[in-house]
Amino acid sequence: MQIKSVKTLCSLAICLTISFLISENLSAQRPEYLRKDSIISKMDGASDVFYYVPAVVGDPQPLVVELHSWSNSSSSQNEILAQEVHQKGWNYILPNFRGVNNTVKACCSEFALSDIDQTIDWAIKNLNVDRKRIYIAGYSGGGYATFAMFMKSRHKIADFSAWCGISDLVAWYDQSLERKNKYGPEILLCTGSGSSLDVEKAKSRSPLFWKTPVKKRKKSFIQIYAGIHDGHTGSVPISQSLLFYNKIIEDAGNKDPKVFASNEEIQDLLNESEQYSTGKSIQGRAVRFEKKYKNISICIFEGGHYILRKAAIEQLK
Repeated sequence: MQIKSVKTLCSLAICLTISFLISENLSAQRPEYLRKDSIISKMDGASDVFYYVPAVVGDPQPLVVELHSWSNSSSSQNEILAQEVHQKGWNYILPNFRGVNNTVKACCSEFALSDIDQTIDWAIKNLNVDRKRIYIAGYSGGGYATFAMFMKSRHKIADFSAWCGISDLVAWYDQSLERKNKYGPEILLCTGSGSSLDVEKAKSRSPLFWKTPVKKRKKSFIQIYAGIHDGHTGSVPISQSLLFYNKIIEDAGNKDPKVFASNEEIQDLLNESEQYSTGKSIQGRAVRFEKKYKNISICIFEGGHYILRKAAIEQLK
């Protein structure tokens, strides 16, 4: 009788564990209303799969273009903005742009950026898009791609929302080697560097070293976000975001030293200092540092290497 009781309890425990794992897995699954299609690259004829959700109302609605993270493709990334966008009744699209960043045609190459632009073309043609309210958003490698699209997309974009993005592959290669993570070898692969980093090839994939299209982006907003603990608990130091902010506001004409993130401020923030805290919050997280020049802003929040999904959509201009 005692043995049966133990077996029953064990069976119950196993069932509960399986049930928990299933529910956890389901919570990470994509919404059932996500649809699938593809574009054919005008550059090399490759098929690039994307996912989308059409707006639920009749009038033209905004389009949110979400760019996947470094280690994901459009098919593998489960933590996406589709639900938040769908709840607003907007259009949503998730391009693939050559998938995981471990091949030469990925990693913000001309092929990858062209694929994103072509996917936006498809959305404009096939969805009911308000062309004055096209937004691009992404975190991590998607933040990297958002920086790249700010610099090189041929489309008029109302707002770019970049979270914990990468702007300089040369620096990130060294930062990744220091952290002994997988990204160093992948940077070598995607830049076609061989066994050691080809600095010029890495710079050619790094928005920090590109020409800022000041005139074209004069009416566009770009919002840059990073969690202050990233680089400690995550893989991308916040200097990647802060230095990109400095670059584009300088290119846009800022002369006021107080509007830049100073070297001292950057170092303090890299050391996770809270001395610049603003008293504000974003999605329940304290804002540890913020600056703004015209339509360009940066926010360092209490957190790590992730996107605050609700805030990312609500803050779009």
